[in-house]
Amino acid sequence: MSPSESKTSPLAALVGSLWGVGAERAAQLARLDIHNIEDLLLHCPRRYEDRRHFRKIAELTKDEPATARGTIVASGLRRFRGGDKSVFEIILDDGSARLHCRWWNLPFMQNYFAMGDEVFVYGKLSETKPRVMTHPETEVIEGGEESFIHINRIAPVYPLTDGLPQRWLRGLIWRTLERFVAASRESAANFPEWNAVEEKMAALSRVAATFPSRANAVRMIHFPEELTDVEIARRRLALDEFIELQVQIQKRRKKFESHAAALPCGGNNRLIKPFLARLGFKLTDAQTKVLREIRKDMGGAHPMRRLLQGDVGSGKTAVAACTALMALESGFNVALMAPTEILAEQHYTNFQRWFEPLEVKVELQTGNRKTSNIEHRTSNVQRTACANHATRNTQPSTLFIGTHALIESGFDLPKLGLVIIDEQHKFGVAQREQLVRKGRYPHLLVMTATPIPRTLGLTLYGDLEVSVIDELPGGRGQIKTFIRTADKLPKVWEFIREQLAAGRQAYVVYPRVEESGGKGLKAVTEEFENLKTLLAPFRVGLLHGRLKSREKDEVMTEFRAGGVNALLATSLIEVGVDVPNATVMLVENAEAFGLAQLHQLRGRIGRGAHESYCILVSDAETAGANERLKVLEETNDGFRIAETDLKLRGPGELLGQQQSGLPKFRFGNLADDLDLILQARELAAKMA
Repeated sequence: MSPSESKTSPLAALVGSLWGVGAERAAQLARLDIHNIEDLLLHCPRRYEDRRHFRKIAELTKDEPATARGTIVASGLRRFRGGDKSVFEIILDDGSARLHCRWWNLPFMQNYFAMGDEVFVYGKLSETKPRVMTHPETEVIEGGEESFIHINRIAPVYPLTDGLPQRWLRGLIWRTLERFVAASRESAANFPEWNAVEEKMAALSRVAATFPSRANAVRMIHFPEELTDVEIARRRLALDEFIELQVQIQKRRKKFESHAAALPCGGNNRLIKPFLARLGFKLTDAQTKVLREIRKDMGGAHPMRRLLQGDVGSGKTAVAACTALMALESGFNVALMAPTEILAEQHYTNFQRWFEPLEVKVELQTGNRKTSNIEHRTSNVQRTACANHATRNTQPSTLFIGTHALIESGFDLPKLGLVIIDEQHKFGVAQREQLVRKGRYPHLLVMTATPIPRTLGLTLYGDLEVSVIDELPGGRGQIKTFIRTADKLPKVWEFIREQLAAGRQAYVVYPRVEESGGKGLKAVTEEFENLKTLLAPFRVGLLHGRLKSREKDEVMTEFRAGGVNALLATSLIEVGVDVPNATVMLVENAEAFGLAQLHQLRGRIGRGAHESYCILVSDAETAGANERLKVLEETNDGFRIAETDLKLRGPGELLGQQQSGLPKFRFGNLADDLDLILQARELAAKMA
C-alpha cells in the first residue's frame, strides 16, 4: 500500500478501531505483526481442519479430533474450596452415547449454553469412562451471526501468541471479512489499492484475469468452501506480492539507468590476449559465452549490473580476471572484494602471478595486511575528472583486492571502473552498495559459487542480469560422496591414512571452534590432539577464525606446499581455498551444516586430476536430516542441491544471515512459485 493510499484506505485503520479489540488484544496482535486491518486480513492460517463430517458420540476416540453433535441434557458449574478454581460442564446426548464437555476455570462459559440447545462440538476425548472432552470448540446451532464459523466447516487454524485464543481470533477475522471484504466488492472506491492492481492485471494479462479477485481470494484463504480453494487463493495473493516486488525492482532499475552513464570499459584486448596465451588452459565454451555477455555490458550505455553464477570449480576466477583486464585496458582501476582474508590472500597471490607479466599493479587491502599506500586524498572533483577522462591519465591502472577493508571510509579508490564481489552471499546488499559508491557508477560483477535457485535470482537479484557457467573444465578427478555413521569412523581414518600415504592431502572439518555443550557437536580445538595421534606420523594443521592472521597464513602456506598433510578446520575453508593435491574431505556432525555449505566444502576437493572422496559423518536421527544428506550422496549438481536446500530450509538458511533485501512473503513460496514470479515480472514490466 502506498503512503497516499494508506491515508484514505479503510484497510489502513488500526486494529484497535475494531469492535472487541482493546489495548491488551491490540498488543497481542502486534506481536504477530498485525497492526492494521489489512495486516489482519492477510494473516495466513497455518493449517485447516475439516470439521464437516460428523461422528456419533459413541465413535469418538482419544486418538484424533472429530466433530459430533448432540443436545444438552445437563449442565452445571462447580466451584472448589477457596473459590478460585472451578469447572463448568455440559452433557450432550446424540442417541448413541453421552459426552461430558468440561471447561476449567472459565465460569463465564455457563452464559453461552442453555438446557435443550443443540450443539456442535469439535475435539478429541481426554477420558473414555465417561467420555470427556476438555475445552472443546463448540457452536450452538442457530447461535447468531457467527454461527458455524468454528464447527461444521473447514476451519482455519492461525499462528497465535501468548494469551490469544484461537477461537477469538477466528471470530475477529470472520467479522472483519464480513465488514470490509463485502464492502470492497460493493464499493470499489473504498479500496483503491486493491482495485487498481486488479484493473491493471485484467487489462494486461488474460491469465492473471482468470484468478479470483483479491477480495474473494482473501475470503477463500480464511474460510474456504473446499480445501482446493486454499491453493487457488494462495496463488492469487502470492502473485500480488510478487508483482509489488517486481514493480519496485523495475522502477529502481529504470531510475538507475536514467541517471547513470556507463564508463567505457569494453577494453581493446591488449592485455587479455597475452593473459589467455599464458594461462595454461583453454577457456570452456561456457566461460567464453559469459565473457561475451560481460563485454557487451562493459561497452554498453548503462553500467553493468551482472550476477555470475557457477558451480564450485567452474572457473569463475578466470572470468573475473578477464573482466578486470577489460577495465584495466580502458584505463580504469578495479576493486575485488572477498569475504575472508584467506580468500583475499589467495586471490592476491593468483592475480599477482597472472598480472605481473602484463605489468599490471595488484594491491592487497585487508584488516591485517595493506600493500597499498593510497589514502583518502582524492577529492570528489578530482575523482569525477579521473572517471570522465581516465584514458588520459598516465598512471598505470591497478587491481585492488581486499576484504571489508576496501569499504572503510579512510581508503580511497580513485578512477574506479569496475567492482567485483566474490562470494556475494557472504555480504549484505548494503556492503555491496558501499563499495560501488566509492566510484562514479562503476560496472558491477557479483559472483557466487552457491548456486541460486531461479526463484531467488528473480527476487533477491531481480535488478541484475544473470550469467551462468554451466560447464566444468576438463581434466578434473571425479568426486565420490559417502554418508557414514560415527561407528564407522575407525575404517574412515584408516582410509584417510592410506590416501595420505599415497601422497594426497585431506581436510577434516568440524562445526565448532570450541566445545559449548548441549548438542554434542565436535570442536576443532578439542579434537586437534586426538587427530594428531590418529594420523601420526602425518602432520596435522589447525585452522579456524580465532587464529591470528599470521597463524592462518602460515598454516595455509604449509598446506598448499604439502608440508601439512591434513588440515583440521571449521567451515572457514568453504570458499576459495584451492589445493589440487587435496583429495579427501571429511565432515563430522554433517547434519549441523546446510546443504549449500556442505557442497561448498566438497568443492575444496576434486580440483586436481586425482579421484576425490567426500565423507559426511552423521548420527542424526531425524528423517529430514538424513534426507538432506542423501541429496549430496546422489548428485554433484549445485543447482539441484540449492533447490532442495531452499525447499527444506527456506531462503534465510540458504542465503545466510548477512543478506538483506529479501521481503517477507506471506503467501509466496520461493521454492515452488517460479511460474508466478515470471508472470509477475512480465506484468510489472508493463506497470512500472
